[in-house]
Amino acid sequence: MRAVVLVGGFGTRLRPLTYTKPKPMLPVGHLPIIERLIAGLVRGGVDDVTLALGFKPEPFRHAFPDGTCHGARLHYAVEPEPLDTAGAIRFAAEFAGIDDTFVVANGDVLTDLDIVQLVDRHRQLKAQATIHLIAVDDPSAFGVVEIDDDARIHRFVEKPAPGTAPSNLINAGTYVLEASVLDLIPAGQKVSIERATFPIIAADGRMVGLATDDYWIDTGRPELYLQANLDLLSGRRRHDRAIGVDVGALVDAQATVTDSVVANGTTIGPQARVARSVILEGATVGDGAVVNDSVVMGTVGRGAVLDQVVLGADGVIEAGEIVRRQRRPEP
Repeated sequence: MRAVVLVGGFGTRLRPLTYTKPKPMLPVGHLPIIERLIAGLVRGGVDDVTLALGFKPEPFRHAFPDGTCHGARLHYAVEPEPLDTAGAIRFAAEFAGIDDTFVVANGDVLTDLDIVQLVDRHRQLKAQATIHLIAVDDPSAFGVVEIDDDARIHRFVEKPAPGTAPSNLINAGTYVLEASVLDLIPAGQKVSIERATFPIIAADGRMVGLATDDYWIDTGRPELYLQANLDLLSGRRRHDRAIGVDVGALVDAQATVTDSVVANGTTIGPQARVARSVILEGATVGDGAVVNDSVVMGTVGRGAVLDQVVLGADGVIEAGEIVRRQRRPEP
């Protein structure tokens, strides 16, 4: 089975972290998001992955120098200009010569979905497109599907007003598509598969959905990126686990680290306290500093206090400074 993974976005919602690293290359539990995503695809029978690239393609090539990831062959389709989701899918599929049923995954989604189950639903119902669905408490912030008892999707409702949604099921970002879907996407144009292509297929009665209650998270916002890391410590994932403090981290014996992911190449000084946070490679947390519910790439000075802060690689929190609910440097 072949797959296209959409990783060409600019990662604007995760700035300033993405100023220096593409979003899918940010680590979750010490491994890049893209690597964990591909591992899930491989468990579902995918053995050939085309990365639909645009913004900063070089780190992806450097990360997988032998052109494989978890046993899957990798191809790199670099868009000449941003083509949105549908345009990127067509460009990548044609680049890789995909001419049969294939999987598509959004590069910022982590899920325990069984891809085999999604493919089986697609084939059983002879669909042209099948999408993974997840139930949410408040669908008003998402694209919601109207689906019947036979799993056929009739229409999409984008961000319905509270109380008006036809269901609580949203597009979860993993699809199985027939190659014929590519013919519905204008070549070389910026086209959204969610807003332009899927409604055409649904109107023709050839789109189905599979709703599951598997683990699912969109890592594209700082608080969700943080949560994705912490979920690997708490055992919420079916297949994935992670240790909190990497063996290559320099954590002083008098520092306290709880419920946090601390990467290789970090330094945490004496009397520092880190809780429910992600400390990324190259970061420094000074003596006596306090870091809570934060993601840190930069430098935290002695005695500083951080609460719900996103600190990029070039960010510096001065000694004794108290910072809450901020991004440094500002996006």
